[in-house]
Amino acid sequence: MSFSLTASRRTALAVFAAAAVGLGGGVAASAAPAPAPVVADSQASPGELWKRTELYFGTTKPGGGELTDAEFTAFTDKVVTPRFPDGFTELTGRGQWRGAAGVISREKSKVIIVVYPFGDRDANRELEEIRTAYKKAFSQESVLRTDSVEQVSF
Repeated sequence: MSFSLTASRRTALAVFAAAAVGLGGGVAASAAPAPAPVVADSQASPGELWKRTELYFGTTKPGGGELTDAEFTAFTDKVVTPRFPDGFTELTGRGQWRGAAGVISREKSKVIIVVYPFGDRDANRELEEIRTAYKKAFSQESVLRTDSVEQVSF
């Protein structure tokens, strides 16, 4: 199956537009252009576009054992809260990842979610400081970071 360059550009534009306005869901590539989305309400959603960053922290200690909830709370009190005093969300989960040595680790994890305005010029630096501090404090190989754009309203 081959796709025309024009159809590919239209599909890419549709994917970008959907992501920019927060219309989640999958997008399937096809030779025909995608139909225009049906909008039930002619008014835009309330809110404005902000950045959203998720940081994923593994809790397995290299020497054995697991970081406790109290240790993670102390870390957020000392490192995260001063950088994002307006708020963040902490989630607990379980996951797995393959480290640089090729070994798959399954462990409890913590996720910090921060939303912040595009105009926050310090946010990127502060997020990187959090990642660096965690890796150093708990001898971690990595802290996963994901970034997206969300429409928010308070």
